[in-house]
Amino acid sequence: MPKKKGTRRGFLVVISGPSGVGKSTVVRRLFEIFPELKMSISATTRPPRPMEKNKTDYHFLSEEEFFKQAKNGSFLEWAQVHKYYYGTPIQYVKEEVEKNNIVVAEVDVQGAASIKEHITQGKLKCAGVFIFLIPPSVDILAFRLKRRKTEKAEVVNYRLRAAIAELQVMEKYDYIVVNDKIDSAAQKIKAIINVEKERVLLN
Repeated sequence: MPKKKGTRRGFLVVISGPSGVGKSTVVRRLFEIFPELKMSISATTRPPRPMEKNKTDYHFLSEEEFFKQAKNGSFLEWAQVHKYYYGTPIQYVKEEVEKNNIVVAEVDVQGAASIKEHITQGKLKCAGVFIFLIPPSVDILAFRLKRRKTEKAEVVNYRLRAAIAELQVMEKYDYIVVNDKIDSAAQKIKAIINVEKERVLLN
């Protein structure tokens, strides 16, 4: 059935940022205030953190299963980050965008770059909106990483160094949002999505 001219069509919102910036927390709040969005749940080989649930927070996979899916082309993007592997299942994104839904993917910096390449090359036929979440300061980022208390000190220090390096790519994104307060950051992202909804129309 042909789609009517002027109808809003689906697109992909990619939310990224350095480790410890609070991406997951902001995205959870975003879905509370914007429930019609569709979440792309990433696959990962890292073990679940306390309170995380399989197929809700992530698809937790063994390395063997992860690489099997990667070989089969099941991921829109995948990369190794801090000794673990992360990937975005492609089929769900394609199906939801085709239904004219807005899909949110929360990924690391490497993953965002891969998704942008797929869209640029036409491998994923939809519009993409790339949002980079940053902390109010590096000191606050360090505090957030240390507050987790789920990783050893050397891992935290490694993540902090990597996060500072990741901040250098923010100019490659469409929007930059400061995560000073969770609700404020989520509201800003909602406003961005509403603006983009008006731009992404079928001709």
